[in-house]
Amino acid sequence: MIRNLIILLLALVATKGSAIGSQPFPQPHNTQEITTPFLSAEEAIKGINLPEGFTINLFAGEPHVNQPIAMTWDARGRLWVAECYTYAKSGIKFDTNLRDRILIFEDTNQDGRFDKRTVFWDQAQRLTSIAVGHGGVWATCAPNFLFIPDKNGDDVPDGDPVILLDGWEGNPIGHNIVNGLKWGIDGWLYGRHGITTTSHVGTPGTPQEERRKLRCSIWRYHPIRHSFEVVCEGTTNPWGHDWDEHGQLFFINTVIGHLWHGVPGAYFKRMHGQHFNKHLYELIDQTADHYHWDKGKEHWADLKRKGMTTSTDQAGGGHAHCGMMIYQGQNWPTHYQGKVFTANLHGRRINCDRLQRKGTGYTGKHEPDFMKITDPWFRGVEIDYGPSGEVYILDWSDIGECHENDGVHRTSGRIYRIIHGKLQKPKFGDLRKMSTLELAHLQADGNEWYARKARLILQERGNQTEPTPSEGKAREFLLRTLTEHEDVRIKLRALWTLHTMRGGLSENMLQKLLDHEEEHLRLWATRLLADDGKTPSNQSIDAMTRLARKESSGLVQLYLASALRNFPSEKKWQLATQLASKEAFAEDPVLPLMIWYGIEPAVVGNPAKALQLVRATKMPKLRQFIPRRLAAN
Repeated sequence: MIRNLIILLLALVATKGSAIGSQPFPQPHNTQEITTPFLSAEEAIKGINLPEGFTINLFAGEPHVNQPIAMTWDARGRLWVAECYTYAKSGIKFDTNLRDRILIFEDTNQDGRFDKRTVFWDQAQRLTSIAVGHGGVWATCAPNFLFIPDKNGDDVPDGDPVILLDGWEGNPIGHNIVNGLKWGIDGWLYGRHGITTTSHVGTPGTPQEERRKLRCSIWRYHPIRHSFEVVCEGTTNPWGHDWDEHGQLFFINTVIGHLWHGVPGAYFKRMHGQHFNKHLYELIDQTADHYHWDKGKEHWADLKRKGMTTSTDQAGGGHAHCGMMIYQGQNWPTHYQGKVFTANLHGRRINCDRLQRKGTGYTGKHEPDFMKITDPWFRGVEIDYGPSGEVYILDWSDIGECHENDGVHRTSGRIYRIIHGKLQKPKFGDLRKMSTLELAHLQADGNEWYARKARLILQERGNQTEPTPSEGKAREFLLRTLTEHEDVRIKLRALWTLHTMRGGLSENMLQKLLDHEEEHLRLWATRLLADDGKTPSNQSIDAMTRLARKESSGLVQLYLASALRNFPSEKKWQLATQLASKEAFAEDPVLPLMIWYGIEPAVVGNPAKALQLVRATKMPKLRQFIPRRLAAN
């Protein structure tokens, strides 16, 4: 009791002002009828089941945090949390009198519980995600994608938010709109979008006909060039994504399949409706080889109507997944390294999948559930690991279903922390105070958390400061790491960092990497030569075509096919022919479709080349799709 009082006083002292011209923060109210006893955090923790050696504690809870919907980390190791009080009941417009806010939590004495709480901004509405970097905070608040400047890092906004993009439409169901900001390993800011609405995205003032239409998808935004693009499309309502140690993007989803491999240019199966392109003909299925409910015996909606059956409980707890983490921290045992963890909303647990290579991509194999909790109020919505490898889970804390059709309980919320054994203190403090060379050295650190944060700062400095001798030394170190280090994971980190830094990587260097003995380096050279929505040079197209002729790795071939989407129409055919004429992956469930997605826009304009490909290909799907597309025209 005394501790809670002290924390509350510290929180009040730490609270700072919000944006210029802000209004007082309105008191949130509940609209949910309480029929299930509300458990204290201590009572809830007693009902949590974890593997041996793990412990869990409350990092923060109500009244210090309510309605936590998203979280992120800054370079000082502080946890930022988005509170969404304007989350709407299904079918009813959100309460325009309410506001959402962004909080900062610090654990200054390293005891596993916060002791300092700062309100950064409390004038948001429909706030679904945040990211920190490049001199401020980025936030999705439909219909806007915002940047809140804080150049000096004093946790007080420098001014009102800047609208970077607008046109994000909003279904009354709060979770099915734009969400999911997270810094990618390539220097882009990635986000997600749900299926129940169509957005028309552009900079403020962009005419409707020039806006980018999107529905269920993964998208990204470049913080320096301010360019926007859709990465891949389909599924239902992606609400979690992360990158593995080789930079492969995976995301989590609900209803039709939970795990997907986010290859750029891919079109995935959807819960309902059609893709904008009506000539796709076939869509890519989920990466996992299983479902987390008994799909053979019951419909996904049965969980809402009838409750969980024994078979669904054994399968994983249900169809709704929120938040995703590929664990690459240094606290949990090596057995968990690289595995996918996601919160199962109805199953009140954390599911676990193992990523395994299959064909030209991956498959997700079912692992035992990592955590189960008996608290009926537990609604896990996000999961992530911190600077020492400790894992944090956001608990929305509500007795309703995810669409809130029984009302909203706005005065509850928890953040749990899970550790294994004794947690080591963070190795480094404020990374912003490190030199550019020191940050470059962190790419060789065993902790992925530090590598990602250091990479972001190096990208920021290249945009904000003049070149320094330290920057030159950092580039030299990273180039040596790329060419000489024995661990391909560290080589890749060096490659990504050089790509994001001032000056980037030369086209000549990337072309040379196409001949590297390590497949993941060949893959990323391919990816970066055709990245940023740009058209590759003729020299790069020729180099990738030569690579396709001799390439044996299915994964590299998959990314060569992905690159086709950015080739000029007349340049697609040689590379496509090299990929399509091989028998090894002729029946692969993904590669033929990715080749098709890449060449389809060029088929009608060049039927002679298209029919030559029909004669050359070993892939039955291409022999079907090309004539079908010509006939459709």
